[in-house]
Amino acid sequence: KTDVPIISPQELAEADGILFGFPTRFGMMASQMKAFFDATGGLWREQSLAGKPAGVFFSTGTQGGGQETTPLTAVTQLTHHGMVFVPVGYTFGAKMFDMEKVQGGSPYGAGTFAGDGSRWPSEMELEHAFHQGKYFAGIAKKLKGSSA
Repeated sequence: KTDVPIISPQELAEADGILFGFPTRFGMMASQMKAFFDATGGLWREQSLAGKPAGVFFSTGTQGGGQETTPLTAVTQLTHHGMVFVPVGYTFGAKMFDMEKVQGGSPYGAGTFAGDGSRWPSEMELEHAFHQGKYFAGIAKKLKGSSA
């Protein structure tokens, strides 16, 4: 049992913006996440998510596990809903270019490497994720304010 709330696909329409987080499988989002998106057909039909800001963050097993291909393939789900993709870009600054340590993340979103499941996110990866959340919230607030 977890203390993390689980959202249903239908509840997405109530959000001002959505950051989707998921693990990868073979360079793409895991099938469970794809199934979640597949369950949003009614929202798509009504265009309930159109214009909502959305972003992604992810965990891969290895450096070649999909730190860029995963968000790129996830964007198709957002696009079909008419959502506004909000990448973090290089707004996290110089830390994104630090090559001294293994670190996940890309301009598409914050990320981490899980390895065999025993590796936890590094302090820098957590900072990147926090930055993305704060950056995303600022963009979502601006978009919500401009639609009033």
